[in-house]
Amino acid sequence: MQNLTLDDIHYTELDPVTMTWCATAQVRAHSCHNQQTDTHLSVPQIAYNQRQLQRMGVRLLLQALLKKLTISDSLDESGFPYRLIDSQYYVCFSHTSGHSKNAIRIQNDRENTDIPYIKVAVIINSKHASGIDIELNTVKWQVAQRFYHPKELTILQVMSLTERNTIIKYLWQIKESFIKIHQYTLAQGLGIDYSDIIPNLIKQPIENLPLLTINDVNSDYRIAAIHSQQTIIVY
Repeated sequence: MQNLTLDDIHYTELDPVTMTWCATAQVRAHSCHNQQTDTHLSVPQIAYNQRQLQRMGVRLLLQALLKKLTISDSLDESGFPYRLIDSQYYVCFSHTSGHSKNAIRIQNDRENTDIPYIKVAVIINSKHASGIDIELNTVKWQVAQRFYHPKELTILQVMSLTERNTIIKYLWQIKESFIKIHQYTLAQGLGIDYSDIIPNLIKQPIENLPLLTINDVNSDYRIAAIHSQQTIIVY
């Protein structure tokens, strides 16, 4: 058994009209048994335990966000997208760690990074389904070449290495967020063309801004980036 706490919680109001808020935090697990027993766990058991921590962590963060907003409600997990039972606000989760969901999906193509903690994120929105993606790991150029749209690759391949790596990661997070909104398959979502967004990502370097918001010209959605939290939100 483990007790969880949340550290370094950040709350961000994205749109007061649609009551759109997001939160990010670091999950810490406090073991209630002799930690030496953990050394005897198999790799699948360790992965399962980590998934459970991620699952519990995002729900604990949702509770913290609702408490901050003085919203008394609970999560309906009967179908996607998730919604709150009474208010019907839309809810979306994200989490990342040393064995993030994407590293498991495409483990031979992603850079393995040993991250000793779990980061979680959540968004609520009263208007429509929203997506959020928190990602600490980099995304390799080989992955982009395999999955991204040809128009995106045409732009990316002429960038400097540093700029290209940055934009590849942001695109990955944008694509992941839209996957959660529309319930695309992974391959389908990664292959959609978001090349129209790239100039805005270059023109307004995300790392220089506490919060960057741009409009997606091809949909009714806005894209927000919180560089300090390595989080992308589509809402």
